[in-house]
Amino acid sequence: VQLQASGGGLVQAGGSLKLSCAASGRIFSSAVMAWFRQAPGKEREFVALTRWSRDSTLYAEFVKGRFSISRDSAKNTVHLHMSTLKPEDTAVYYCARGIQWSTQTNEYFTWGQGTLVTVSS
Repeated sequence: VQLQASGGGLVQAGGSLKLSCAASGRIFSSAVMAWFRQAPGKEREFVALTRWSRDSTLYAEFVKGRFSISRDSAKNTVHLHMSTLKPEDTAVYYCARGIQWSTQTNEYFTWGQGTLVTVSS
């Protein structure tokens, strides 16, 4: 399975963006799909995750109420809906696939190439 992230771009503070992560190949029901982000000079950090076969979700505290993760099983795609964006949300956003319900990067074994989100003040 390969992951292809898209949807990044430049947006003003307070704006919205939708990121997409398209998976090639079959995603098993036990898979966990997640979004992480990495700002310049910082470590990659967890943003949100969902179980492929359920509506279970988990969010980092700093995005609760602003971001939501969803999946489209028919299109083998996971989305990250981002609203009320802040300049500190500027980062490269990565989608990832694993099997553990985890916020740790080392639990994920398939990564997309990343998509840059820039939020201007």
